[in-house]
Formats: sequence, structure tokens, C-alpha cells
Amino acid sequence: MVDVEIELLRRMPAFGGLKPAVIDRIYSEAKIVTATAGEFFFHEGDPGESLFVLESGTVLVTRKRLQDSIQLGRLHAGDCFGEMALIDFRPRSATIVAESDCHAIEVPRQSLAMLYKDDIEQYAIIMMNLGREVSRRLRVADDRLFQLQHHGLIPSV
Repeated sequence: MVDVEIELLRRMPAFGGLKPAVIDRIYSEAKIVTATAGEFFFHEGDPGESLFVLESGTVLVTRKRLQDSIQLGRLHAGDCFGEMALIDFRPRSATIVAESDCHAIEVPRQSLAMLYKDDIEQYAIIMMNLGREVSRRLRVADDRLFQLQHHGLIPSV
């Protein structure tokens, strides 16, 4: 199973361009997390001390508004989540709940901090990759906002 999980990390955009030894190191410092349907990986407002790579299953990305939980998205095997908190050092901006039984690889912030000290170039590659992922998601959100404004469902800013 270890080889499958390492290969998953290698194929992930967040880890693209990294040396095999760095991916092996990150995996060796990671933790495998399982969640059954309905279990939470983390809640909006929690401290962000890791990112997750979803190995199997699906998760829902939600936010609270008053008493309602609003679904922002759905992530599948191969997707990562929790990366924003590693970039901006702020609390979790959303809640992640398992929609189905899930297995994920949890990469702790400390692992990336050590990589920063040991190999700044490889660290920079990961951070650029995470920035691209956040940018990709922002573009999707922008497109959704544009469509809602275009159809008059929400006012223009």
C-alpha cells in the first residue's frame, strides 16, 4: 500500500516537480487518516496544521451561515484540501466532512517547515503548486459568482 500512496503523491499537482526523495520523505512523515461517512476531517475555524490528500472516497466542503450549512464543493480521490491554512497561517476557512468512507494522507505543517530548512528550492516548488491549486479554485468560484450575477441572482459588487 505504501507504494500506491507514494505514487498518488507523485501524481498530485501539489507535489509535481518534486524529487522522489522529497516525496518519500514527506510520505514518511505523513499519517494515514480514515473517516467514515459523516465524520469530519476538520471544522471551519479550527487551526490549520496539515493538508490532506484524498486517497479514496469523497468529501464535502461546507461553510456555516447562521444555522445553515452551505455546500461549496465536493472533492474526490486525488484531490487535496486544507492547503489554504498552510499558505496563509489562518484558521480553517471551511469544514470538510466525509461524504463516503475515506482514506487520506495527512501531511503536517511541520514536515513542510523542515523541508523549508533543508531544501528551500523543493519547499518553494510545493508552495507554488499549492498557490496554483488555490488559484484554480478561485477561478471556479469567480466563474460561479459571475454566473449568479449574470442571471440576476445576486447583485453585482
